[in-house]
Formats: sequence, structure tokens, C-alpha cells
Amino acid sequence: MTLHLNLHKENFDNIASGFKKVEYREIKKYWTQRLFNKPYDTITFSNGFAKNRRQMVVEWIDTDTGLGNPHWGAPMSVNVYRLKLGKILTKNF
Repeated sequence: MTLHLNLHKENFDNIASGFKKVEYREIKKYWTQRLFNKPYDTITFSNGFAKNRRQMVVEWIDTDTGLGNPHWGAPMSVNVYRLKLGKILTKNF
């Protein structure tokens, strides 16, 4: 099962290049329910909402909590969910 997430261009490109191996989400009820109520094994990342948007499917290794890297989109000094990414399985771009 795949989780669908939209990303800004910079974060999408960093994951697509293999440079960024962790995606961040706030620790809030919305994300807790969305991340832990289904047995996801992949994440489909989209860059935007257009019909012909760039997409990739990435292996989802694990999720934990802790401080993230602000240079990769995490807030400063706030614990977040850290979605650890594995191999890029497919690319559509």
C-alpha cells in the first residue's frame, strides 16, 4: 500500500537525486492517523497537482520521531515524524 504525499520542487528533487533520505511531517493528530492507521510500504511523492506532474514511488523503511534537518524542510528545534526512505522504485519524469 502506498502513501501519497505532495512536495515542493526542491524537496522532490533532493529525494529524486538520492541526496535526501528522510521526509518530515509535524507530530499532529492528522499525521498520526494518516501515517499509522494503514500498513504502508511505499510513498508516492508528487511534485504539484497537475495531471502530468512528476511522480516517484519510494520504499518506506521506517518512521520515528526526533529533530529534523531544517535545511531539508524540518522546523527548527521541534520534534517531527521522520519518514526514512529507501530505494526509488519508479520515476515518472
